[in-house]
Amino acid sequence: MGVVMRSLVVALLLAVALPAVARPRTDAPKVGDVAPPFNLTLVDGTKVSSDELRGQVIVLNFWATWCAPCREELPLLDAYYAINQPHGLRVFAITSQDSVPLGRLKKLFASMKMPSVRKIEGRYPVLEGMPTNYIIDRSGHIRHAKAGAFTLNSLNDLLVPMLNEPVPPAPAAAP
Repeated sequence: MGVVMRSLVVALLLAVALPAVARPRTDAPKVGDVAPPFNLTLVDGTKVSSDELRGQVIVLNFWATWCAPCREELPLLDAYYAINQPHGLRVFAITSQDSVPLGRLKKLFASMKMPSVRKIEGRYPVLEGMPTNYIIDRSGHIRHAKAGAFTLNSLNDLLVPMLNEPVPPAPAAAP
């Protein structure tokens, strides 16, 4: 087992397992909708806005340390991001409020290639469970909004076609 994987496993195993609360959300953006704007604060304090990411394929991954499927999905997403970032993929790991304190996850975050998010502002609620993933295409539309962990096959099925889409032209500046 590599150093990165060992760090991920150790950090995630430190968490105490808590049951997920399933609740339907009517305020969540739906597939086909224009993606609501968002602002992210990364664990290092950097701020990122949805406007800065226009033309990229974006995955917003909500995860928790107590979530077993999240612990399996996180290393896969990180490796997928590392390979596909040059092709316009941006993946953000958004740690839930009820996970262990961020300070206890420093080693995990340091070993990951994808940015870790401490706070999100925007209309992106956790859906029926964890992990919850939203995928926004290059044109700024929601193409996936679902609770459940990705597999390599599902990532390829969803993301490869989007990564092959052309980057839309930038909107014309107002006169």
